[in-house]
Amino acid sequence: MFDQVTRTNEQNIAVIEINNPPVNALGYAVRKGILDCLKVAEADDAVTAIVIIGSGRTFPAGADITEFGTVMKEPHLPEVIDHIESCSKPVVAALHGTALGGGFEIALGSHYRIADANARVGLPEVHLGLLPGAGGTQRLPRLCGAAFALDVMLKGTPISAKAAKDAGLIDRITKGDLRRAAITFANEVRTVRKTCDETSQLKDHAAYRADLAAAHKMITTRMKGQIAPLKIIACVEAILEKPFHEGRQLERQCFMDCMASDQSKGMIHAFFAERSSAKVPEASRAEPRILETLGVVGGGTMGAGITVAALNGGLPVTMIERDTESIARGRGNVEKVYDRLVAKGRMTTNEKNTLMTLYTGSTNYNDLSNVDMVIEAVFERLDVKRAVFEKLDKVIKPGAVLASNTSYLNIDSISSATKRPDQVIGLHFFSPANIMKLLEIVVPEQAADDVVATGFSLAKRLRKVPVRAGNATGFIGNRILGKYGVCAAHMMEDGATPYEIDNALLDFGYPMGIHAMYDLAGLDIGWDNRKAAAPTRDPDTRYVTIADRICENGWFGQKTGRGFYIYKDGARRGSHDPEVLSIIADIRSKKGITPKSFSATEIMERYLAAMVNEGCEVLREGVALKPSDIDVTFVYGYGFPRYRGGPMKYADMYGVQKMLTNIQKYEKEDPVFWKPSQLLVDMVAQGKEFEDLNKG
Repeated sequence: MFDQVTRTNEQNIAVIEINNPPVNALGYAVRKGILDCLKVAEADDAVTAIVIIGSGRTFPAGADITEFGTVMKEPHLPEVIDHIESCSKPVVAALHGTALGGGFEIALGSHYRIADANARVGLPEVHLGLLPGAGGTQRLPRLCGAAFALDVMLKGTPISAKAAKDAGLIDRITKGDLRRAAITFANEVRTVRKTCDETSQLKDHAAYRADLAAAHKMITTRMKGQIAPLKIIACVEAILEKPFHEGRQLERQCFMDCMASDQSKGMIHAFFAERSSAKVPEASRAEPRILETLGVVGGGTMGAGITVAALNGGLPVTMIERDTESIARGRGNVEKVYDRLVAKGRMTTNEKNTLMTLYTGSTNYNDLSNVDMVIEAVFERLDVKRAVFEKLDKVIKPGAVLASNTSYLNIDSISSATKRPDQVIGLHFFSPANIMKLLEIVVPEQAADDVVATGFSLAKRLRKVPVRAGNATGFIGNRILGKYGVCAAHMMEDGATPYEIDNALLDFGYPMGIHAMYDLAGLDIGWDNRKAAAPTRDPDTRYVTIADRICENGWFGQKTGRGFYIYKDGARRGSHDPEVLSIIADIRSKKGITPKSFSATEIMERYLAAMVNEGCEVLREGVALKPSDIDVTFVYGYGFPRYRGGPMKYADMYGVQKMLTNIQKYEKEDPVFWKPSQLLVDMVAQGKEFEDLNKG
C-alpha cells in the first residue's frame, strides 16, 4: 500500500482516496496506488461499487510535471484508466477543486461522475505543447460531441461543474459533504457504463466533420504554428474512422511526438519560469505590508486600466485627477471597459455596478491619506512624476507604499522627490493594464524588502505575472526591445522592407510584427524619446532616420491612419505603403547603401541574436535575476511565442555556440552594435547554457 493512496470500505462501498498534496499530482506512487487499491476492491466480494476521491483541496489536478522528460515507471496513466473503465464493478469519480488533465481523464474513464458545485474540470495540456494522452481525446467527444470537446481541449481553460453537467460530462452535482454524496450515489448505481462504448454523439457524421473543420480554421489563425492543436484535431477526427483502441494508439503516438518536440520543451519551460518569477530575495526576507486599499493618480488609458485591474481584484480604488472634467473622463474610461464587457455578454450590469461601488474619484490628494498603496500613472516625464511624488509625500500615511508606473524612467530619480525613498518601487504595467498579464516590479536602490514584497503581493491580487527588474533604463523588456528595434532598423536600411521583417516575425509565431506594433503604440512616442536622447547619443553608433522621416510627415501610426502602414477608414490592420518604401529608398541612396536581400531565416537570426545578446547584458548587470525572468517578460509582455519558451530558452535550443558565432559574424559589419556580451562568451567557453544559470 502506498501512503499517497488509501482504501477504506464503508459498508459495501470501497473508497479509494488520493492524498498527494498540494494538488494530488498523478506521480508513480499515486498511479500504482490507485491500480493496487482498485484490484483489491474488485476482488472483494463484499464491495459492490467503488468511489475514487481526492483528499485535501482537489481531485488530482494533472500529471506530475516533474516526471516529464524522464522515463516514467509503470503503470502508466492510460493503463490505470483502462483498468478503471474495464472494472466489473461500478466506479464513481467524486470531483472537487480542479480536476484537470490526467485527473479529469480518470473521471472520464470512470463509469459515473459526481462533482462538488464549485469544482472545475478541464484538459489544459495544450498550454504545455501537449494533448491529453490518457484517452481524453477519445473519451471526451464520445460524451459531449466534437464542438464542445474541441473547445475544452484547444482553449485548455477549466469549465465549471455546471457547464460540464450540461454537456453530459458529469452525472450529478452536490453541495456539502462530497464523500457522503458520492457513497450514496455509488449505492444507487447497479451497472458499469463505459465511455469508450458511447456513440450517441457520433451519429451525425456531417455535423461532426463540420465541427472539426471549424476548429481547424480557428487554429490556423489563433494558434498558428503550434503542433499540439493539429494533433488534437487529428485524434478527434480518428473517432469517426477507427475503433477506440486504435484511436487510443494514435493519441499516444501524437502525445509522444509532442512530448519530444521543442515546442513542448519551450512551453513546459515557460510554465516553470512563470512560477519561478515570483521567487525573489526580498519576498523571502520579509512579509508584504497590508494592502487593502489603493490610490491611482491619473485617469488616462493606463490609469484607468490599472484601476480596472484593481477593482477586478476586489481592491477599493481612489482615483485622483487634476480637475473635475478630468476625473469625470477618468471614471468614464473605467466604465468604458466594463460597458464593452456588458455589451459582449461577459458581464452583467449588476456586476459592473457592484465593481464600481469600489471606485472613488477625486481631485484632492488628501483623499489618499489612508490608502495602503498609491500608483502614479501620469505622463511619462520625470519632472511631472516628481511633482506628483512631492504631493504624495505630504499626504499619504506612514507605511504606505508609493509606486510609479513608468516604462523607462529612473525610479531613484522619482523616489528622491520624497522623504521616504525606501517606500518607493516601480510598477511597469503593460497596456491595456487590465488585460496584459506582465508586471515588471522595479526595485530601486533604497527600496525596503517588505515594500518589494508588497509589489509582488499586489501582482498576485491582480492576477499578474510579476518579474523583478533592476532600476536601469527601460528595465528588462524595453531595454532589450530598444536593442532589437535598432537591429530591425539596420536591416530595413540595408535592404529588408518593414513588411518583410514583420512577415518573418509572424511566421516565427509573433502575433504582430514590430513595425505594426510601433504603429499601434504610436510612432510619436519613440520619436520624442529619440529627440530627447539625441544630445547624449554616441556619435560612433549607427543611427537610422527612417522612423523620424515618417514622423516628420505627421504619420504616427493607427491614430493618424498612417505610419509604417496605411490604415484605411479606421482599419486595425494596415496595408503596405509605397511612400514609406520611397522614403527608405531615398535614405539608402543618400547614404550610398546598396540594398541587399534578407531571407526570413536571416531576419530572425539577426533579430534574435540582438535580443539574446542584450539579454546577456541585462543578466550581467543584474537587471534581471535569471534568464527565465527575461523569458517571462517577453512571453507575457512582448508577444514572444510561448511555444518557443522565450528568447533565452530559444537560444539554448538553437545553440548558444551558434548564437555567439552569428554575433561574431555580424560584429565584422558593425563592431559597435554587435559587440558580443562577455557573459555569452564566458558561457560558451565553459560549455554552459542559460538553463544552467536558471539553476544557479
